[in-house]
Amino acid sequence: MMTLMAGMIAIAANAQYNIGSSTSSTDYFGTRTTTHSNRYGQTTGTSTSSTDCFGTTTTTHRDRYGNTIGTSTSSTDCFGTTTTTHRDRYGNTTGTARSNTDSFGTTTTDYYDSHGRSTGSSRSNTGYFGTTTTHQDSYGQTWGSSTSTTDSFGTQNTQHYSNNSNDDIWSW
Repeated sequence: MMTLMAGMIAIAANAQYNIGSSTSSTDYFGTRTTTHSNRYGQTTGTSTSSTDCFGTTTTTHRDRYGNTIGTSTSSTDCFGTTTTTHRDRYGNTTGTARSNTDSFGTTTTDYYDSHGRSTGSSRSNTGYFGTTTTHQDSYGQTWGSSTSTTDSFGTQNTQHYSNNSNDDIWSW
């Protein structure tokens, strides 16, 4: 009985709450549009990405009313490291992310605040049923996850989960 109770407590401690979803599709011009929705299915914002002839991807983030709330700029160096710089609506850097994919296909992304301090990391693995990403804080504690699948039309659907039921889609 004690073992059963301990197991139930461990499961409850690791419960994950659905905090929203994202749906992405790419048009004929190579522009990728992602619509973000909260746990109730209401649109909370969009992200629109395009890549220039130098391989730099610029993403503009907008709230539910179409107001620009920030941008992200990504580029990949000759070592395969992708660096993304996030800026607020005024152009101030709010943080960066650096991603690498190992020989097993696992992508690790490390996140930093505007002062270069680590704020967490994500690890993504792609399997037969889609891509699963685990999010950790700067202490290595798992606090959320995302599961992505792509349908036959190339539309990617992602469900976001968090240990905190009060999180929302933009907290990611």
